[in-house]
Amino acid sequence: MIQKLSLAHYSDVLELWEKVGLNPRVDGRDHPDLMKDQLKTGNVILLGKYENNRLIGVVLVSHDERKGWINRLAVNPADQNQGIGKELLLAAEEYLLTEKRIEVFGALIFKDNITSKHCFESNGYENWEEVCYFSKRLRPES
Repeated sequence: MIQKLSLAHYSDVLELWEKVGLNPRVDGRDHPDLMKDQLKTGNVILLGKYENNRLIGVVLVSHDERKGWINRLAVNPADQNQGIGKELLLAAEEYLLTEKRIEVFGALIFKDNITSKHCFESNGYENWEEVCYFSKRLRPES
């Protein structure tokens, strides 16, 4: 069962992100104090799935009141290819739609992340290749 996670689960989240290669930025945007502040805003939630007291999947869901973002969707490597990613993705969409009335969902995926691309494409997401992503970071950890 997918559940809403709190800051009490955050060490499990960081461990899973690290395990799948998402390289949490604990000195920057993923610092527990910053995550605590983000979770308080109501614009960010963490959804996760535990099995036998072990976090096997997580997704960070955010929004700007008009578009929802699916961020850092991760499934423990030993538990992949069992539909957990899809389950998390659908739970994120359901939260955005029912709780926030948001009907547009987006995700940024690295070009070489074939598994994530397949997950999103097989769930109705369109790859907008003509869009370029620009970013300005004031610090590498941001």
